[in-house]
Amino acid sequence: MNIKEAKTEIINTIRAYNKKDDQGCYTFPLVRQRPILLMGPPGIGKTAIMEQAAAECGVGLVAYTITHHTRQSAIGLPHIEARVYQGKEVSVTEYTLSEIIASVYQCMEETGKKEGILFIDEINCVSETLAPTMLQFLQNKTFGSHKVPRGWVIVAAGNPPQYNKSVREFDIVTLDRVRKIDVEADCDVWMEYACRQEVHEAVLSYLRIKKENFYTVENTVDGKFFVTARGWEDLSEILKSYEEFQIPVTESLVSQYLQKEETARDFAAYYQLYRKYGTDYGISEMLEGRLSDEEYREKGDMAGKGGFEERFTVVNLLLGALHTEFAGFAKKEENLTALHEALGYLKSYIRDHKETEDIKAFIRDRKNSLEIKTEAGLMRETEIRKENWVIGKLEEYYLNLKKEHVQSGTEGFEKIKIYFAGETEKRGREIEEILKRTERGFSFVEAAFGDSQEMVLFVSGLTQDDKAIDFLSVHESPLYLKWSEKLLYRKEEEKLLEECREEESMLES
Repeated sequence: MNIKEAKTEIINTIRAYNKKDDQGCYTFPLVRQRPILLMGPPGIGKTAIMEQAAAECGVGLVAYTITHHTRQSAIGLPHIEARVYQGKEVSVTEYTLSEIIASVYQCMEETGKKEGILFIDEINCVSETLAPTMLQFLQNKTFGSHKVPRGWVIVAAGNPPQYNKSVREFDIVTLDRVRKIDVEADCDVWMEYACRQEVHEAVLSYLRIKKENFYTVENTVDGKFFVTARGWEDLSEILKSYEEFQIPVTESLVSQYLQKEETARDFAAYYQLYRKYGTDYGISEMLEGRLSDEEYREKGDMAGKGGFEERFTVVNLLLGALHTEFAGFAKKEENLTALHEALGYLKSYIRDHKETEDIKAFIRDRKNSLEIKTEAGLMRETEIRKENWVIGKLEEYYLNLKKEHVQSGTEGFEKIKIYFAGETEKRGREIEEILKRTERGFSFVEAAFGDSQEMVLFVSGLTQDDKAIDFLSVHESPLYLKWSEKLLYRKEEEKLLEECREEESMLES
């Protein structure tokens, strides 16, 4: 199973385990709620899918790497309590609340979410003293004498023995009480995630060409050599930062993230070519329509005569530039939608507060609300940035009203509607420009490569880009429709030919 399928399984499990009847009672028997045990190589995104699953289900998340814990922190500290049994007082050892269980209650308190995921990573790498506690946890859903609260789904993760020498094997009794899911590295699935996460286009381009270098873990007599999904994602961030500061990217830097010499050397060389091709072909100027006819023809001829790697890199450079456009537009769309919603609340607010000056109080209330939610951990970074943008626009509109000496709240809101209309007009111009750039991209690929594998890569790249499809499904690109339909027809034709060949083979035999 790949990591995407594992995430779907976790989401389905949360929904199944936490289903309630009309009276609000859980319907799935607690004793049958097996914990999920994800087993797979390191760095493929097991922790990342926990965050995504929790966000999509609207539940809390408490994540622990259990190797960082002792037996005392996991089950609590012992203390002596007096008890009376059959008229006789005895001393009994009890335990304070487990640090892990306490974190679950703290999460519930801070977020207001009564259900969630308790994720325990590296569960099969615990110390000898903690191993029995982990087995008890998986079998009975308790740490010491303290149960995991109802509504919290347990997910554990570990690495197979070939990746970690300190791994402990689970016995059959334990395995018979969990839902064991074996997860494998899958480049295509990770690429979907990477595109959404704005992973550096050089990384995406390289892995489109050399998928075989996506993931490897080798334990040899000469040492440990590995390349993981986590390594690619972290490398992406340092590439963006170095480019911003115009710091040279060297093989030495790449090898700090891709710890297999051949792959690090290969990517470092490809990265330099990627940057060079971006300059040589003037991708930005091409999409903006700033190349002369002669320059356009020269670059088309150069691309058509290039080797396989160069041709594919040029197509990926076009895809990367267009993805930036689509992703930027998607963020602006989200911001405008949030601003429109805020203006709806402002309209209701002005009914009760007649002065323009009262808009300042409305803005202050939103700022206070944002601060409270941020401190409580109720908002993700993207939501915080979006709300900050909305507040900034409201402040800009308020300042404009002050400059125009508008005193009435009603008149002020009418002015604000005009300001907002300006935003939507700007949006319309941006849509037209993105469509023009998309058409120019198709025209170049068509002129340079014609009906070839490069065109297949270009259309497939756009189709697999969520932001591109969101845009193109609403705003029509004639060349995208033309080529996607043509390639779909070709695919169906090839499928029919293959079926015919199979039938002929059967008849001959």
